[in-house]
Amino acid sequence: MSARALSQSSTASDLISLTKPRLSSLVLITAAGGMFLAPGHFTPVRALVTLLATAGTVGAANAFNCYLERHSDQFMARTRNRPLPAGRMDPSTALWFGLSLTAVSLPALVMGANLLTGVLGLIALLSYVLAYTPLKARTSAAMLVGAIPGALPPLMGWTAVTDQMDAGGFALFAIMFLWQMPHFIAIALFRKDEYAAAGLKSVPLERGDESSRAQVVLYLVALVPMTLLPFQLHIAGTWYLAAAVVLGLGFLGLGAWGFFKHLGKPWARQTFLYSLVYLTGLFAVMALDRIPRG
Repeated sequence: MSARALSQSSTASDLISLTKPRLSSLVLITAAGGMFLAPGHFTPVRALVTLLATAGTVGAANAFNCYLERHSDQFMARTRNRPLPAGRMDPSTALWFGLSLTAVSLPALVMGANLLTGVLGLIALLSYVLAYTPLKARTSAAMLVGAIPGALPPLMGWTAVTDQMDAGGFALFAIMFLWQMPHFIAIALFRKDEYAAAGLKSVPLERGDESSRAQVVLYLVALVPMTLLPFQLHIAGTWYLAAAVVLGLGFLGLGAWGFFKHLGKPWARQTFLYSLVYLTGLFAVMALDRIPRG
């Protein structure tokens, strides 16, 4: 392969990395889940356009985030090799990439789905870039703000089909919102030193480890009953109910174990990993046990 081809391949790889593919894939799974669970008919073509537009919107938000956090990213092991802190890309390239994705994705979201879904996509992008990102260096309450754009994708999937916000869509939003709390706190616990070096605020740094473990338990106490709503709203059936109870009690038990035993970083990492298994399992069983409506 020629040097020019290698350079183009490297640039393309770096541009893709700005979209944070692993995070974006999780977002797409929840958006697709909301779309699949919603009552009504949605053609495969419109579904594909909506998901691609959602991916572009999320990618744009992440590119802007990489641009704004390029200096603090140098101090964290998981981010220091990104294109901007590593010096492989000019910051203006990342900025224009984010702007280009936004210019294409938001109109495509409106055309592929509807105006409501497009507005929700815009809210997700703006709240992530203009509220959550700058607040991370000021207060641990940024976690609550950041959970809003993180919880919007399943609601967007729901509204793409229904063109309205109702109890089913809000239930999916609430589940995603609450799930992010123990997930974020667990990350902040086992990466506490990196957050401090980067100048970013977190619950462990502001409130301490004991308070962080207590908050994990409290959020899980709220999350577990919230996950029963899809059954109560006749979105999913009894298999989902059983899975939600088992997965939820496992999550709550893991959180309580860490709190009462005063556990540290290994437990926090286990909690983070379980949170990923939990969410994947919850949405998978919900989709498999979906109750057709409309």
